[in-house]
Amino acid sequence: MPRLISDLGIIKKLHNALKDLEITVATEIQEEVIPIILNQKEDLVALAKTGTGKTAAFGLPLLQLVDVENTNVQTLILSPTRELSQQIFNNLKGFSKYTPEISIVLLTGGNTVKSQVEELKSGAQIIVATPGRFLDLLEKNTFDIKSLKNLVLDEADEMFQALKEDIMPILKALPKTRNTYLFSATMPGELKDVVHNFISKSAVSINSDMEIIGNESIDHQYIVVDPIEKLDVLLHFLNSQEGGSGIIFCKTKAAVNKLAKNLAIRKISSGALHGSLTQGIRDRIMDQFREGYIDILVATDLVARGIDVKELAYVVNYHLPDTTEAYVHRSGRTGRAGAKGLSMTIIQEEEVSEIADFEKELGIHFKPVKKADAESIEWNNTLVWAKKVFKTKPNREIPDEVRHQIKTVFHHLTKEELVDKVLANYLAEKSK
Repeated sequence: MPRLISDLGIIKKLHNALKDLEITVATEIQEEVIPIILNQKEDLVALAKTGTGKTAAFGLPLLQLVDVENTNVQTLILSPTRELSQQIFNNLKGFSKYTPEISIVLLTGGNTVKSQVEELKSGAQIIVATPGRFLDLLEKNTFDIKSLKNLVLDEADEMFQALKEDIMPILKALPKTRNTYLFSATMPGELKDVVHNFISKSAVSINSDMEIIGNESIDHQYIVVDPIEKLDVLLHFLNSQEGGSGIIFCKTKAAVNKLAKNLAIRKISSGALHGSLTQGIRDRIMDQFREGYIDILVATDLVARGIDVKELAYVVNYHLPDTTEAYVHRSGRTGRAGAKGLSMTIIQEEEVSEIADFEKELGIHFKPVKKADAESIEWNNTLVWAKKVFKTKPNREIPDEVRHQIKTVFHHLTKEELVDKVLANYLAEKSK
């Protein structure tokens, strides 16, 4: 039977903040991790999927362990992306609502080094950071790490895959008399080397089985298409989801850019996210998405790790991910907080066997969905065209005389007659 978080040794001030956030029952990983960190005796290696509640699992006890009399850095939490670091920072600020004496600082790209140095001067007992920015400020001697007692490596598999050159100098520079808590969706070989060299041999190992995709609220589906049909089938699907927001996943930055351009040409409300974009652009796109100014994100896997948007109606796998773990992270963006979610995968015939592998490894069922017929696709493309026309801004450079002459041509037509003629003209041009 699930336990209450209040039964795990969490102090009343933190518990009151959790009540405000309507968090009362502990997840599996919280039950296991919170007592270990509060005990302060063992390192930890936890295999945990997205959606298991791991931020609270390490965040709550580490907030509780802060020595408020010591203004130096006591805990460092590293994660691979700016978005995920921001999410962790926001969660910790929410958890520490009634403990304002605890100083938490976010160190990532997107803010100036100068502004972050000023923040650090005021004291930072907990730092949440991306490796690159933390290493940059560490090398500038902007803070004292002699008091550091706790290190969290979140999404460690992604960090060591993409940011190993930044991580290794940090691990070597931190005090050896510390506790290290590593959280990862997978345990590739290079991460095992890190565990062997930088984490105590007596570390506690946890394998959380609480996978977000095991949640019945997510409907897993797939459509088999020919390569030439892929974009048209996607557009048909997006039209069926109008009014809801979603994320479309691609394997590469080039694929993200190409698909985002195709959506933009059709004036479909969307934005692209990948690691080559500047942090300012990524932040602006995420803000637009969260605030509802754009409905669709086209993203790569790494950037999507930090996306935490409530009421996400669907995710689309425009390219099948390479690993089951990547599928877990993608589909885990939808169906949150008890809401219904849809994970749609668009594949080619030769990829169908991989769906069976995903089902077997993850213990889930994919429902095959028949693609729309050619006529439905054609009429949907016509609707996409009509919406594009509707969203097109008037060209103010057309001379008034020409505009007047054109209006005269159409003067005697009713609105319905004009629509019929424009539509007929569009279809005639398409059939050429």
